[in-house]
Amino acid sequence: MALLLLLPAVLSLLAICAHLLREGMLLLIPPLFLLIPLLMLPRGWVARLWQFVLFFGALEWVRTAIFLAVERQEEGEPWGRMALILGAVATFTFLSAALFEAPPLADAYPRSSLL
Repeated sequence: MALLLLLPAVLSLLAICAHLLREGMLLLIPPLFLLIPLLMLPRGWVARLWQFVLFFGALEWVRTAIFLAVERQEEGEPWGRMALILGAVATFTFLSAALFEAPPLADAYPRSSLL
């Protein structure tokens, strides 16, 4: 069950990496990929690190949505569907971070083992 709850987090991380690739931020991608094997360590700091990365990934999706919406409005192009899609991606990413607080993952990554 805990393994299945990690799937949204991994998918969110892959989406963030794809976004960074598109933005040309290639140096950030390898460290993010290194987070995936860390999920095998049953340590609280692993869950907190993943939550941190996913939270800021969600903020990046919101920032991107705002930037693109403003840009499209200035050009007179439609922007609502794009904002809805990126808002859904940001929400999914944020909820992926929140899943680390669900009982199966909270048990798998106990806060008492932060070191």
